[in-house]
Amino acid sequence: MTRTTLAPAKVNLFLHVGPLESDGRHGLCSLMVFADVGDRVALTEADALALEIDGPFGGGLSAGEDNLVFRAARAILARARGPQPPFRLSLTKTLPVASGLGGGSSDAGAALRLIREVVTPRLSDAALETIAGELGSDGPACLFGRPVWAEGRGERLSAAPGLPALHAVLVNPRSGSSTAAVYGAFDAAGGRGRLDLPDAPAAFESAEELAGWLAGLRNDLAAPAIALNPAIGDVLETLEGEPESLLARVSGSGGTCFALCAGDIEAEGLAERLERMRPDWWVRRCRLGGPWG
Repeated sequence: MTRTTLAPAKVNLFLHVGPLESDGRHGLCSLMVFADVGDRVALTEADALALEIDGPFGGGLSAGEDNLVFRAARAILARARGPQPPFRLSLTKTLPVASGLGGGSSDAGAALRLIREVVTPRLSDAALETIAGELGSDGPACLFGRPVWAEGRGERLSAAPGLPALHAVLVNPRSGSSTAAVYGAFDAAGGRGRLDLPDAPAAFESAEELAGWLAGLRNDLAAPAIALNPAIGDVLETLEGEPESLLARVSGSGGTCFALCAGDIEAEGLAERLERMRPDWWVRRCRLGGPWG
């Protein structure tokens, strides 16, 4: 028996970050959506708990107990009652590492969903959300891969506005961006982001309307991410100059940027041209929304 699920890429359509607080953390406000591309997590019967990692970006990743997927498995099993059938988890890593796409949190969320389905079906959504939150600030949002408003440290979630079909292109320069380093640079530069929650309609009727609304918002981590890794700025500048891009922005703490497009044809054309122009970049056409898992 093998069960497999998608761990979808997370995209921050905007990301407002507050100043450093006394506990050493930052408040945030973001509209998060998820792509129909991502890593894959599989669960298979086995003699003992183990994690295997493969895929184009799996090389060099630890499959030990420091891996978020392994930690998720340990955490959910600690809450399980009664005998537990042994299993093995497999992670196929197709998203770049340290890419601002929530890969580790989404991988952990996929593992939690699979383990509950097979091993601990009586565990509630609230219990899963608690575990996901213990694993990282993006954990609760990435658990089910649904569009959400995220506030607080990322744990206060509420329903997102209605979204139209969203076609986009994700681009990464194949160089990672350390979240800790980016936040450090944000603080060193003054860390003067504002935690304003923008007014939004109940639903957006088109990608053009959404892009126009997003144009008045920000990603407060974009500037420090680009300062630390100028290749991210090259990607963003390229996307902003392409005719299919309704809006281009850095996701999370980098290094992936995204471009919203009017439709699938525009996204396909943009992705194909970028692949020809910059074969050294990681480029993926996708749909944004969710849930996809």
